[in-house]
Amino acid sequence: MLDVVVPVFNEEKDLEPNVRRLHAHLRDTFPYPFRITVADNASTDGTPRIAARLAEGLAEVEWIRLPEKGRGRALRAAWSGSRAPVLAYVDVDMSTGLAALLPLVAPLISGHSDLAIGTRLAPGARVVRGPKREAISRCYNLLLRCTLAVGFSDAQCGFKAMRRDAAERLLPLVRDEEWFFDTELLVLAERAGMRIHEVPVDWVDDPDSSVDILSTALADLRGIARMRTGPIRRRAGRAAA
Repeated sequence: MLDVVVPVFNEEKDLEPNVRRLHAHLRDTFPYPFRITVADNASTDGTPRIAARLAEGLAEVEWIRLPEKGRGRALRAAWSGSRAPVLAYVDVDMSTGLAALLPLVAPLISGHSDLAIGTRLAPGARVVRGPKREAISRCYNLLLRCTLAVGFSDAQCGFKAMRRDAAERLLPLVRDEEWFFDTELLVLAERAGMRIHEVPVDWVDDPDSSVDILSTALADLRGIARMRTGPIRRRAGRAAA
């Protein structure tokens, strides 16, 4: 019923304890069959070895390895190859409280919604992070509302899910292969009239995150500019068809 993808790049420290934590949570609380897919995008440390060990030791865990980097590339590959009715992903640092996972996917299982996102910016969310990251997140989502007129509240929370039929329509249209992948996917879905469910989450910042904030922000700005000037309506129309 559910395939949860964990995209990773050089995560030998966090991969095993956090995948085991995710597996235990799903085994103990999720009422449907599930699978966890570790999507390794070109790691150069011990991540592939650890992923292989997890897949060998836990029946519900699989792993794939991509020769190129890119979080969006990893998600595209894992989701495109999955036959589960509901596809999700969580960041390997597990900053988002896993108690929100069932509320995230339940509207997709029932058919009420097409996509679901965790949000740190809606009433009911509880967030622990520094003022710099808080300001960057709020400014980015405000920029999206001002430039692309989006209705969703949080584009970048690493906690999302969608129905496979929605993925089959959207994934061929998403061009970005890195961090802007999420935003582009959501904008296309919204423009195509798909229903996006939002779940307020508990979220604690990972102080050891390896994400380069400056380069990611610049890439996001380039992505926004491309979507403002590119044929987004035509792509969204194909998703809606």
